Amino acid sequence: MFQRIIDGISASTGATVRLTSLAAGAAFALFITTCFLCAAVFISVLQKYGPVQACLAGAGVFFLLTLTAAVSYWAYKRELRRQAHIAAERAAKAVPSMLADPMLLATGLQIARAVGLKRLLPILAIGGVALGLMASRVGATDEASAEPAE
Repeated sequence: MFQRIIDGISASTGATVRLTSLAAGAAFALFITTCFLCAAVFISVLQKYGPVQACLAGAGVFFLLTLTAAVSYWAYKRELRRQAHIAAERAAKAVPSMLADPMLLATGLQIARAVGLKRLLPILAIGGVALGLMASRVGATDEASAEPAE
C-alpha cells in the first residue's frame, strides 16, 4: 500500500521536474529569440537613420514595455485591494459567534464546575438544539433578504 503511494509521488515528482525543465528551456529560447529580434531591429534602424535614432527607438520600445507592465501590475494590485475590501466588509457584516468570546467560555466552564457535568448535559443538549434552530432562522432570513424583490 505504501509502495503505491511512494510510486505515485515519485512519478508525479518526475513529471513535474520534466515539465519545469521544459518550461525553463522554452523561456530561455524565447529570451534568445527576443534578443536577436531586438538586434535585427536595431541594425535595421541604424542603417536607415543612424546610431542615435536607433538607440532612441530601442529605448522607446523598452520604455513602452515597462510602462505596460507597470500599469498591469498597478491594476492587479488595485483589484486585490478591492477584493480584500469586499472580503473585509463581508466579515464585518457576519454575525460574530458567541462561542468566540473568551469571557463567555470562562463563565461556561465555571458553571459546568459548579453544577456538575452529569446535570449539565441535558441542558447543553437543549441549548444546542435551540442554537441550531436560531442559526437556521438567521440563515433563512439572510437568504430571503438577499433575493431581489419582484
